[in-house]
Amino acid sequence: MIKQSVGKYLSIQAFSTKMHHLIICLIAGIIGFASCSTSQQSAGDEQLAANILADTGFYKVDSMARDLLKQGFNAGSGYSQVWARDLNTFIETALELRPASEIKGAILLFFALQQKNGEMIDGYVLKKDFTWNDTHPYYSAAAPDHVGFKNTVETDQETSLIQLVGKYVQKTGDTSILNVQVAGSSVYGRMVQMFDYLLNERYNKKYGLLWGAMTADWGDVQPGDDFGCDWDSLSNEAIDVYDNAMLIIALKYMQQMATSKQDQQRWKQLQASIFDNVRKYLWDVKNQKFIPHIYPGASPIPEGFDENKINYHGGTAVAIEAGLFSDKEIINVNNRMLSDVKASGMPSIGLTLYPTYPEGFFRGGMSKPYVYQNGGDWTWFGARMIQQLIEHGFVQQAYQEVRPMIDRVIKNGGFNEWYAMGDVPNGSGKFKGSAGVLAKAIALFRQWAKTHQKQNEQ
Repeated sequence: MIKQSVGKYLSIQAFSTKMHHLIICLIAGIIGFASCSTSQQSAGDEQLAANILADTGFYKVDSMARDLLKQGFNAGSGYSQVWARDLNTFIETALELRPASEIKGAILLFFALQQKNGEMIDGYVLKKDFTWNDTHPYYSAAAPDHVGFKNTVETDQETSLIQLVGKYVQKTGDTSILNVQVAGSSVYGRMVQMFDYLLNERYNKKYGLLWGAMTADWGDVQPGDDFGCDWDSLSNEAIDVYDNAMLIIALKYMQQMATSKQDQQRWKQLQASIFDNVRKYLWDVKNQKFIPHIYPGASPIPEGFDENKINYHGGTAVAIEAGLFSDKEIINVNNRMLSDVKASGMPSIGLTLYPTYPEGFFRGGMSKPYVYQNGGDWTWFGARMIQQLIEHGFVQQAYQEVRPMIDRVIKNGGFNEWYAMGDVPNGSGKFKGSAGVLAKAIALFRQWAKTHQKQNEQ
């Protein structure tokens, strides 16, 4: 029995020793593989950084963008107006090119045209340039030389302006703008009034989210009437991700600009509520995409057409900026965009949506698929997706996906508003929104590359 026990003990010891060596080998292998992978990744990043910093296309497009943005704050050729949503996307580069005092003045003019109920306009123009047929002009005694206008089907005007102010403060450090008195109220106080307006006039209590009229993704044209930009009897109340993601971003800026802890807490709580409700009601877990709309009332969607098959690219990009996604989800939605681009035949992830709404659903040229906001390709939003890929560390993907946008600017000699099938340029030929988002994306690429090179040198 003793010999048998000793034999078992020796046998167990031998097995234990073998297992110990095996585990050590496995660990060594894993460490070696990880070291090799890290080394390969580092080498790949180093090459990527070098490619970015040597990219002549980036230098060309950045120079072109800056030349255009030096020319003022209107949206671009064909647009004499200054729009909040447009200026919000090129203010950071504009502040490097124009005196901050000029941009501050342009921002304050918005507040001078704010309405008594707290509502904010889309934009403004000198009265002498108010030449288009708009039956709902906005006037204010605080801005006697200007007239305001607003596409009331949309709900991003207030949130765009708040982001605009936040970026101005962040870039310049000039917090004095918040205390400037405009017609008896401070700028900060007027931003609070804008939130009161949104919560009183554009907030659905059942879902705890903002609403607007049904439009295509981030667009400001509704189906059902020829003009399509004003809320009327043909409008359908709809809740989408774009408006609410814009609100989340604005609330983040409001927390930074808050004048009291009580206000800061208010904005933080509202942000958390909107965040949770977007994820609860708009995120389609099964299909890993946002549903296009919730319709609290009647739906305008024709019978037999499944709107939930449509993937909204622009709203998704803004949702990433709002922090609504994990890194894994960002990769999933980016892959979905690439798949949409391939299936559609359109040139880049600036593709507004896919599949498109059926022909004839919208009026005018937009009734056709892949025209304007019904599936047109907009760098204005596509490059925002590029920015977010960089911000979240997916630089290689971003670099590959930005190429069509860079190449067509150089090919066409300018920043077009949108592109049709076959990469055909359309709309304004000098669209500052496109220039602004590309210039910012290029700046983020270079910042990443320079930081990476410094880290490697250390």
